[in-house]
Amino acid sequence: MFISSFEIFKPSIGPSSSHTMGPMIAAARFLARLREAAGQGGNPPARLTVTLHGSLAFTGKGHGTDRAVALGLLGFAPETLDPDEAEAALARLRETQTLTPPGLPALHFAPESDIVFDYGPPLPQHPNGLVFQALCADGTPGFALTCFSPGGGFVQTLAEITAAASGAPPETPGPAYPYPFGTAAEMLAMGKASGNSIAAMMRANEQAHGITDLDDGLDRIAAAMTACIERGLAQEGILPGGLHVRRRAKSMYETLQRQRQTNRQPPHAVNDWISVYALAVNEENAAGGRVVTAPTNGAAGTIPAVLRYWQTQCDDVTDAKRRDFLLTAAAIGGLIKQNSSISGAEVGCQGEVGSAAAMAAAGLCAALGGTNAQIENAAEIALEHHLGLTCDPAGGLVQVPCIERNALGAIKAVSAASLALLEDGSHFMPLDNCIRVMLQTGRDMNQKYKETSTGGIAVNLPEC
Repeated sequence: MFISSFEIFKPSIGPSSSHTMGPMIAAARFLARLREAAGQGGNPPARLTVTLHGSLAFTGKGHGTDRAVALGLLGFAPETLDPDEAEAALARLRETQTLTPPGLPALHFAPESDIVFDYGPPLPQHPNGLVFQALCADGTPGFALTCFSPGGGFVQTLAEITAAASGAPPETPGPAYPYPFGTAAEMLAMGKASGNSIAAMMRANEQAHGITDLDDGLDRIAAAMTACIERGLAQEGILPGGLHVRRRAKSMYETLQRQRQTNRQPPHAVNDWISVYALAVNEENAAGGRVVTAPTNGAAGTIPAVLRYWQTQCDDVTDAKRRDFLLTAAAIGGLIKQNSSISGAEVGCQGEVGSAAAMAAAGLCAALGGTNAQIENAAEIALEHHLGLTCDPAGGLVQVPCIERNALGAIKAVSAASLALLEDGSHFMPLDNCIRVMLQTGRDMNQKYKETSTGGIAVNLPEC
């Protein structure tokens, strides 16, 4: 299955693609299905309830999952949401406890009571599950839909995830792709046979996918990443959520600028610049600002930081190479998502920041002129040294340790690309094997270290 760049990189709002973006999209999908069911007759729906399961329940309050579900039912979409308009709509909903979706009767919905956090065992199909239920006026159950939010803003229904697990072919087969690689080994073989770079093969696949404005789309992604960095570097204050975490990117950026003006910056200051770019993005994400999933919101800062590093510190920077960076990164992200997971609730933070670091390393290696073999090696190095990384956010918030992890992931990505470029691309551990190890490690990982905030850093906080 080919995964497009625009499935990996999507404009979104913070703080979590699996806990906010996905549930918001799932709510919209439920309303669409409910309209279809209502059009077929029977008792009309009168009330809605939503039950959050697994990680969506355990960290849903900190991530704002209940808010995201309500916004989705109110008709908002992540890529176009206006924060001020959204807050006004939520206030009206709390007051009226009524939804008025197009094509449906007025529906009773009180977010405080009709969004239920189920702290029992997660649904067996995936840790991020939510069940939408329509009730008739007499209280009898009507149409219901079970959805899963596996990360990166992707949403699957129970029927879809069951069909995928059974290996059943899709109901509507997709287009034929010129380079239908499903593994890194296939990607390298197709590149060798065709003489094409990974970016060129991705470009051909995107065009076969029906995307005609590919360069404009990639430029919009890059511009959104840049805008997020710039806004993050200009903000200060305390992040929301109750941990009283202070924004640091602005003050650090100003310190680095003063050091640069004295011409006394130490050689390792380049790592500080990379870090501050990542911090700026993830502080914006933690504040609920606009970010780009890369491949998730919790890992949204790593790729923009490495891209900014390349643009400001490296030679021969061109628009074409920037697009190759993103296309190559997306190819690696697609392989990881298809063969393992990008969900912190499923495999821990190795699936989020680890995947982002692998993508960033591959993209940077491509932009610096690396061969396909060197690019695959760079991705493998970066991913290998994130294996076993847990997802244990303090207070269920995408702040501690998530913000700094993006900075360190970006530094690892640059180092991985540099190491790969020093060699000819031959190496011991293939990327496919490393991706498989990540999946196996995630399956073996204790559930309390997979975005439930019941272990690790989340329960070892200072007493104050």
